[in-house]
Amino acid sequence: MKPHRWTRHTAALALLVALSLASCGKAPPDGGQRAGDLPVDAAFQKKLQGQLLDAKPGSVIEIPAGSYHLDRGLSLRVSGVTLKGAGLDKTILSFRNQVAGPEGLLVQASNFTIEGLTLEDSQGDALKINDGENITIRAVRVRWTDGPKTSNGAYGIYPVKTRNVLIEDSQAFGASDAGIYVGQSNQVIVRRNRAEQNVAGIEIENTINADVYENVATGNTGGILVFNMPNLSQPGHSTRVYKNQVLKNNLGNFAARGTAVASVPAGSGVVINSNPKVEIFDNDIADNQTANVIISSYFSTGYYSEKGVEASYDPYPRGILVQGNRFSGGGDSPDGLDLKALKLAMFGLNGRFPDVLWDGFTDAKRAGVADERLCVDNAPAAVLNADGPGKYKNPLVVTDALRCTLPRLAPVALPVGG
Repeated sequence: MKPHRWTRHTAALALLVALSLASCGKAPPDGGQRAGDLPVDAAFQKKLQGQLLDAKPGSVIEIPAGSYHLDRGLSLRVSGVTLKGAGLDKTILSFRNQVAGPEGLLVQASNFTIEGLTLEDSQGDALKINDGENITIRAVRVRWTDGPKTSNGAYGIYPVKTRNVLIEDSQAFGASDAGIYVGQSNQVIVRRNRAEQNVAGIEIENTINADVYENVATGNTGGILVFNMPNLSQPGHSTRVYKNQVLKNNLGNFAARGTAVASVPAGSGVVINSNPKVEIFDNDIADNQTANVIISSYFSTGYYSEKGVEASYDPYPRGILVQGNRFSGGGDSPDGLDLKALKLAMFGLNGRFPDVLWDGFTDAKRAGVADERLCVDNAPAAVLNADGPGKYKNPLVVTDALRCTLPRLAPVALPVGG
């Protein structure tokens, strides 16, 4: 990503470009212990690796209660397997001194279930599931026990290019990109999880048909993100974000420079970028100090591909509905000097940004398409149009102009467990 050059007239561009790389360094919120430099549990590691290697469809691999120290990543390439611990507080696999394999556990298989265990301190991603379908992740905790650090693994729970995915009753702490991330996937439910002390708490990227509900995202840089990025295997659309608690996501951004989430300002609640057909409704969204909701186009992000962007990429957010949320606080201490100056100029020393910040970019060629509007029907919440097309010179509050509604999306239905 090329560094962004700030000017007085691009203050609103900071909605998704402000960087704050300070590390918090707090202890895990659940009080988890560090594995330290304990010796490798060699016999256990050999046995578990053998079980994963020798597994057959229908195998159930049970990991007993205990805290186990491994120095090599695990992998599974057989479909139809269940990996089951004794509970996320009872079965703990630590990769603190990992010397081989970037992931804690890499799964390249379908019809896979993992439940009841903790993965911690992996060198890279904690749990990555690639190119599979019918995936269930239940009561799994991933964490980095030294707290937020740029050197932590990028992703906690990380299914990518998957189909029919259920992530429930799980936890993610300390990921330097996203705690719970679903990318380039189809038919996804993310529910009743907790994401804390990550850069992005929960991120849905280039994914088709996702329901994100009854989660708690708090203490992250950004709470819940719905993104479409260029140059990936598929564009995403149709995500419902509802009945979540998105609270106090004000952690300084500690992502590696050049990553997309490095552009997310601390204090972001729900962030929608370049994604069509997104509903944000019936959430409790509060005390996110930059803004409770940010809606933007690719033009405002500050991350650009050196390879260019494929011709089919759509940079606009289209068909976005914000309705029936309960907002409170937030917008009072935005991240970055330019945002602070903009807030002061428009709303005064003791004022705050409106609950919804929008960069103002629309596709003039499709301005009359009713189902592609931005609709914010969420009184008394206000909307600030940052005037991106006008080079951010004349930001305006445009609440009344956006009071509308859209056809509602259908719930996601999974073949099993949804």
